[in-house]
Amino acid sequence: MALPACAVRAFEPPRQPERGAPARTTCPRRHSRVEAELAASRPGSVAASVRADPPRGVSHGFHSRPLLDKPRKASSSLAGAACAPLFALLSRGRRRRMHVLRRRWDLGSLCRVLLTRGLAALGHSLKHVLGAIFSKIFGPLASVGNMDEKSNKLLLALVMLFLFAVIVLQYVCPGTECQLLRLQAFSSPVRDPYRSEDESSARFVPRYNFTRGDLLRKVDFDIKGDDLIVFLHIQKTGGTTFGRHLVRNIQLEQPCECRVGQKKCTCHRPGKRETWLFSRFSTGWSCGLHADWTELTSCVPSVVDGKRDARLRPSRWRIFQILDAASKDKRGSPNTNAGANSPSSTKTRNTSKSGKNFHYITILRDPVSRYLSEWRHVQRGATWKASLHVCDGRPPTSEELPSCYTGDDWSGCPLKEFMDCPYNLANNRQVRMLSDLTLVGCYNLSVMPEKQRNKVLLESAKSNLKHMAFFGLTEFQRKTQYLFEKTFNMNFISPFTQYNTTRASSVEINEEIQKRIEGLNFLDMELYSYAKDLFLQRYQFMRQKEHQEARRKRQEQRKFLKGRLLQTHFQSQGQGQSQNPNQNQSQNPNPNANQNLTQNLTQNLMQNLTQSSRQKENQESLKQNSGKEQNGNTSNGTNDYIGSVEKWR
Repeated sequence: MALPACAVRAFEPPRQPERGAPARTTCPRRHSRVEAELAASRPGSVAASVRADPPRGVSHGFHSRPLLDKPRKASSSLAGAACAPLFALLSRGRRRRMHVLRRRWDLGSLCRVLLTRGLAALGHSLKHVLGAIFSKIFGPLASVGNMDEKSNKLLLALVMLFLFAVIVLQYVCPGTECQLLRLQAFSSPVRDPYRSEDESSARFVPRYNFTRGDLLRKVDFDIKGDDLIVFLHIQKTGGTTFGRHLVRNIQLEQPCECRVGQKKCTCHRPGKRETWLFSRFSTGWSCGLHADWTELTSCVPSVVDGKRDARLRPSRWRIFQILDAASKDKRGSPNTNAGANSPSSTKTRNTSKSGKNFHYITILRDPVSRYLSEWRHVQRGATWKASLHVCDGRPPTSEELPSCYTGDDWSGCPLKEFMDCPYNLANNRQVRMLSDLTLVGCYNLSVMPEKQRNKVLLESAKSNLKHMAFFGLTEFQRKTQYLFEKTFNMNFISPFTQYNTTRASSVEINEEIQKRIEGLNFLDMELYSYAKDLFLQRYQFMRQKEHQEARRKRQEQRKFLKGRLLQTHFQSQGQGQSQNPNQNQSQNPNPNANQNLTQNLTQNLMQNLTQSSRQKENQESLKQNSGKEQNGNTSNGTNDYIGSVEKWR
């Protein structure tokens, strides 16, 4: 059986192109066109009637002709029409699979060709651009002497490396912040870590006059003894963050033990099973949820004097019993005048009967931001129903302290409704929690007129805040850390972080609402202004004192080094004179003059050393008697600071 002509042709070896035929070009379309024109131009050729093959990589369907790696010689039209492709003899499924494989190979080869040619074109254009740049930049150098090929390659590599670094930098940090930070790091000196966090000027104009005792806060805190830090936590002032710093971020001989999943930590004294910290994260709400000044000053001494473990929270009935006993003791004391219960008598209230010293601390915040933050917290369902509000041994009645809502909570409350409630404890909360409520009849508003009541509460809160061992401001985290470390001589492990974006900052209010919030919290506004002035003056006073101590230490070191140098110089001269006595006598006819000079220098050196030692002894005695000298103005640093305050005014 004879095979068709197409089958015979498929099994034949590939034929070479005819002599005189043009070389194959890279473009298949151009090659087909040239070949067809050449075949048609020959006399007696039948190539004109042959159907032109499609270009490489293009097929007409499943029964299309196979693509050959080399161009085929033009054949007869009758043979081409009578014959089918070789793979047409196969089954249909086989032909389909072969065609899919061929199409994939054609697409892959096409993509590779396009990618290769695109990269070649990009490299060619880049070469021209870099050549133009080099010709402009290194033109004068080329006139002196032509650069060899190695130098050109090196410059090209450097430029490519620079471009790659720029691309990577833009990918990592697309904005301009990174570039600005790098420029500031190279241009500007090291910034002060205690610069004002609100970007205000470091030098401010004081409004209040404070004595040295008000500005100097140096607590000789004995963690191994009987001293106790009591943290008064006001709602939405950043007290939770500061409370965590106290139990997790302080360098101690015996750090607090904090377990995963538990809020409270065990903060024991070294070698004892007693706590040195009375706060939410160490002892829990032992005196009630968010106990205020009135509750803490009555509850904490009673708890400590009763020798109850501060880690165990007493029952609600036991808290009432403790506060009732404390109020009876206070009413039954011989000092029943107003001065005994006034805030100025905090020294007598900061100690217990057993001799323990209580150091009260707290954190304040801007009243408008704190008010908005509390409103957002109430919207989420917070009620603080567990707060006792015990004053004078009893909680307030429902008539004295009505509720602003009727349901279980006040969730979803709008801001207007929150501001319209006249019994809302969020109004002037900081003044109420820092003042002595027994001076105004607790929560009974009928004891005295409202204007007089507000004045007494504000003065009481100012006095208690001023006599506290320490207080900080939420808007000045780094300064708060600095003053706490200088006050208690306790260092934190990591620095505080200033968070300027809070829930309160996300609330957008107009000027009218802001003025109304300020009017509802007018006592807090005045207290915060007073606290901010006192806080910044304390900070500047402590910084100035620190600079003066550092300057004094440098001067003492310089004197000591000068004395050592003079001593070694005189010793070397004395050794030289003892080795060559005859030569020294011949060169120096008057040896007594050198001896007198050395004696005078040694006497001056001894006088300087004795003066420095006396100064150290005087400073130690001043530190020991600091409590007696707080009312005086004997410190040069204090006088300089008070003088500067007067100049600023």
